[in-house]
Amino acid sequence: MSVGKEELGATFFIVGKFRRFHPFIFLMYFCTMDVYGKALNDFHAGIEDQSLMLNTSYGGSEEMPVWYFFRGYEEMPEMEQMALSIADGDILDVGAGAGCHALVLQQMGKNITAIDTSSHAVDLMKKDGLKNAVKADYFKFNQKKYDTIILLMNGIGMVGKLNRVKTFLDHAKTLLKPEGQLIFDTSDIKYLYEGQDLPTDKYYGEVSFQYEYQGEKGEWFDWVYIDEDTLADIAEECGWFLYYLHKDDSDQYLVRMIPKEYK
Repeated sequence: MSVGKEELGATFFIVGKFRRFHPFIFLMYFCTMDVYGKALNDFHAGIEDQSLMLNTSYGGSEEMPVWYFFRGYEEMPEMEQMALSIADGDILDVGAGAGCHALVLQQMGKNITAIDTSSHAVDLMKKDGLKNAVKADYFKFNQKKYDTIILLMNGIGMVGKLNRVKTFLDHAKTLLKPEGQLIFDTSDIKYLYEGQDLPTDKYYGEVSFQYEYQGEKGEWFDWVYIDEDTLADIAEECGWFLYYLHKDDSDQYLVRMIPKEYK
């Protein structure tokens, strides 16, 4: 199924058993073979007739509309616009991809640093005029301290497994200035198991994906979606204040988190 701008809106819909899927996983943070980056690069160069496919652990493949990674502010859903409006000070965009959010923040006059593990994505951000784009792994990144860290389009999923969320939050404390904030969106995907028992061998929000482009397949990577109650428990355990800012009709929600203590 090919998806155009008029069909997508704020949510990416798929056919078959799983009729709705939460938008874009994906400013893709893990893509060892950088298949995702190559697709971005080609689209940026004007090659728009190639398909970026997403293979999933829960069945089937879907075509990803690459244009979505190059949106302007007006094409972004309300949830993303809200997140950008409250990001302030020195901002770190984690898993920035093609840099659509970082570029908007820069246009707003904000001081933004964007990081991604895809060298192709970082090069594109620089070509499009982003002043500070860095190829880096978040878990090893310690360049400076920030007032705001953002991960949009379900970006927190890049931690892969639920048990890594705590590690992510601990590192975020080392990157935030006093009174700094963490802003991200995620989703409850319990609906994928409608009429079925939830898995007993893993957290039900843990899935896996693989990008495929021009016959080349990237490595499978893990992704996690976090329901509201589970996130609240983790925030309490790890010493964070948690504020729910927005929720849509697809169980995707936006949060702001502030450490109770900074490192």
